[in-house]
Amino acid sequence: EILSLSFLTKKDVNLCPLKYNEMRFRLLHFVFFFVFMHSFAQYKPIDTADYAQRKEFLNQLKTKNDALIKSLKSRYTGKTGKELEKFYREFYKDFEKEIKDKDYSFNSNFKIKLEKILLNLKKKNPQIPDNLNILIAKNNTPNAFCLGDGTFVVNMGLFNVLDNEAQVASVLSHELAHYLLDHTLKSLVNEINEDKDSRSIMENLKKVSVNKSKKAFDIVKDNLYKKRGIKRKREVEADSLGYVLFRNSDYENTEFYNTLSNLSKYDTISPRELKIETYKKLYNLPSQPFKDSWMTKEDFGNYNYDHYKVKLNKDSLSTHPELAQRMEFITKQFAELKNKKEAKKGDEEFAKLKNTARMEVLPNLWHSEQYGRGIYAAMQFLQDKEEENYYHEWLGKLFDKIYTARKNYNLNRYLDRIEPKEQSESYQQFLSFMWNLNLAEIKNIADYYNKKGAS
Repeated sequence: EILSLSFLTKKDVNLCPLKYNEMRFRLLHFVFFFVFMHSFAQYKPIDTADYAQRKEFLNQLKTKNDALIKSLKSRYTGKTGKELEKFYREFYKDFEKEIKDKDYSFNSNFKIKLEKILLNLKKKNPQIPDNLNILIAKNNTPNAFCLGDGTFVVNMGLFNVLDNEAQVASVLSHELAHYLLDHTLKSLVNEINEDKDSRSIMENLKKVSVNKSKKAFDIVKDNLYKKRGIKRKREVEADSLGYVLFRNSDYENTEFYNTLSNLSKYDTISPRELKIETYKKLYNLPSQPFKDSWMTKEDFGNYNYDHYKVKLNKDSLSTHPELAQRMEFITKQFAELKNKKEAKKGDEEFAKLKNTARMEVLPNLWHSEQYGRGIYAAMQFLQDKEEENYYHEWLGKLFDKIYTARKNYNLNRYLDRIEPKEQSESYQQFLSFMWNLNLAEIKNIADYYNKKGAS
């Protein structure tokens, strides 16, 4: 909205021209500063009501999916071919539902940036095909993955942990390598064949009469180790080819290593500690004084951890190779990566994307109905004195959802239970606080912040 300063005249203020112009300039500066700050404080989450783009993508997806199924049926016959066709038809239906549920953004600066990165990689790597699509997922996990049909999904959360465009390019290079190496299809074929093997194994297990449970466990363990070994091998292959694609481009080589290093520090729940003072500052309300009893934690001193100890070696069953091992492997294979360099700071365009990804943390948690984690994140942002009006408003909305869930006896769906040894002490304290609040107290907090956000 354009604000006019025509009400300010020399006659009204009776000033000399210099002072008049100075006051006019200061007032103009103040107005634009106010408008800028007001618009920034009123940050609006990325709009996913991009119906036209969504419809066009779904049409393209169906065409590509049908073509892929036709190709697979010519390559694989019998049981394998039928299972692959069944998988991709079911996959399309599930993926279509996610897209219609607005889990993805089709019209955003993230997509523009990633398409630019893809173009840069293709210039020096002619083996990268043209018919590729990029989707931006409203997900805070710093992850990306490749579908067998040439569709790449990149989570917004990736921008929260990476430093610059080159690091995003390294992740995209890794996923392009998966695609070029046909890893998705190979994994599916392995799963189908293992399913056949599993049925044969179970038939033989029925004939075992002694130590059947131990035999069954050994079978499961062997299969898991085998599957994880295959996945590890493919991740290493994707790192190797991905780095070659990345190195061929104009990006700084060492940023590939820096990317793995950054991702290795990620934790699903932020490890940043919430201070007790933060609780008291946020929840000592005029109509509801803070209660120390809210911070009471359950005593897990007698918890029998050994009873639930996992029998399988944790490292051997990692979904992906430990990033430390991948970093070690890539530096052994490519000697130039042994010369570590500090990550470069992203440019202004990248900084804006990082800021948007940060502001989207709460909308994304809201979209995925992770209301408890949303409150925890909002409290951390407020502890750091970030965009207080924005996060106060989110506290009101999120506590409203927690209130409704508590009232309907389904709070477990939206708020984690405490899991000893699996969560940080800070997060366990937060969960204790949330579970200690009664229905009326939750409602008071929700009402207070809803009014504060509206003011």
